[in-house]
Amino acid sequence: MASPTRRKPEFGETWVYESIISALPGVELSQPVAIAIQLAIFEVGVLALAAYYGLWSAAVAGTAAVFVAAVGSAEMLRISTLTRSVAVPDSYRQLLFGSSVEVVLAVLAYIALVTHLFVFDPTTGGTPLVERLFGPEPPVLVVYLTLLVLWDVCYRIGTNWWASVTALWRSARFRFDPETARSFQRADLETVAFGLLQLLLVPFITDFPVLLATLVTHVAAVTAVCGLSVLLLQARMNA
Repeated sequence: MASPTRRKPEFGETWVYESIISALPGVELSQPVAIAIQLAIFEVGVLALAAYYGLWSAAVAGTAAVFVAAVGSAEMLRISTLTRSVAVPDSYRQLLFGSSVEVVLAVLAYIALVTHLFVFDPTTGGTPLVERLFGPEPPVLVVYLTLLVLWDVCYRIGTNWWASVTALWRSARFRFDPETARSFQRADLETVAFGLLQLLLVPFITDFPVLLATLVTHVAAVTAVCGLSVLLLQARMNA
């Protein structure tokens, strides 16, 4: 039977997000406090800029994105805690946390999103999403905060996808005792919930088919991959 891991995780055994929090000099933040600070800073920024520039309709979308990022942080921490609570193969731990592939996926998603918003979208003939939210001359500070929040969301999306891919690889590659397998099943279901959370953004992009199709396809893929991982774990427990 696997025993819970009590020691504090080291660098290479955490998400980049966790590493940044723990690396702040002279600052010791619990996970709930770190998430609360993240939520408060972004949401105060959204509301303050909405009030100053009169962009209250955009504030609704901004609040949804901030919420997705903040709850996504909580889901990331739950997934990592569940994964580290049992004895896992070093190769899986290193692949999931130490490779930082989720950052690469996040960068690719972010570049694609920015390209869509500022290059592709204005050529489609309709009102671009940026203009619909912020008007024909978006304030610089609003765009800055928007891009910052969107990076946060893209990082969660990259992490979500990487967690699902590595979960399927782990379930196909290794056999576990029932207790460990059940812990991984819970982690996989958290990963699915992490993906479904992102559907909160759908109401704001229904008129933008490329963004809509990309987001829905991503969530569907994460759900399918993690679902297969859960089934593999269950089948091996029943074998």
